[in-house]
Amino acid sequence: MARRLATPADPAFVFDLDGTLLDSVYQHVTAWQRAFAEVGVDLAVWRIHRRIGMSGGLLAQRVIKEAGAELSQAQLDKAEELHGRYYFEGLDWVQPLPGARALLLALSEAGVPWVIASSGKADEAEAHIEKLDLPRTPPYVCSADVDNAKPNPEMFLAAAEKIDASVLDCIAVGDAVWDMLAARRARMLGVGLVCGGYSAGELQQAHAFRVYLDPADLHASLDEIGVML
Repeated sequence: MARRLATPADPAFVFDLDGTLLDSVYQHVTAWQRAFAEVGVDLAVWRIHRRIGMSGGLLAQRVIKEAGAELSQAQLDKAEELHGRYYFEGLDWVQPLPGARALLLALSEAGVPWVIASSGKADEAEAHIEKLDLPRTPPYVCSADVDNAKPNPEMFLAAAEKIDASVLDCIAVGDAVWDMLAARRARMLGVGLVCGGYSAGELQQAHAFRVYLDPADLHASLDEIGVML
């Protein structure tokens, strides 16, 4: 008697925002550099870049600790506030990464559910989503919706719940090792994009199943991860 094969569940996508859908990583880095300098700590940009993808509070704590500096909680809070101010001053320079809008529209047209998971605050996430020029505001979660940001899996878990998707059916797309680690802990398939500045090797070491250049490259390669539009 032939065995009946289980029908595979439909996939769902969980997208990071900064560096994955929007070309905003380096604007964040320089905004943080200015903010840290104003509270008395001069840092090279590479130190900051390695932590982009974490929540602002966690990033500030880790970067300062790695640099061997000491700041009070009030100074850390001030640095986070200044980062937000300086980043928004340069928001006009932030644009969607190649193919981001086309990828999202194609998924929607094909009925493939997707959601955005941003480590930023709500106002930042909303301003970024506007940059994508989508027909309607998509589902998203941000730092206000969770207690712990990436690499904790809580944000990706909340995102899956937002679209009523099983984590086992979700493909998490991100540009940072923190995205890939969070995806693994959430039991999602992690797909990396190098357009945020991490190398393919770094993303693969953090358990990315596949790595692509940018959203356009991912769109052209969806069949490689079992998604047929």
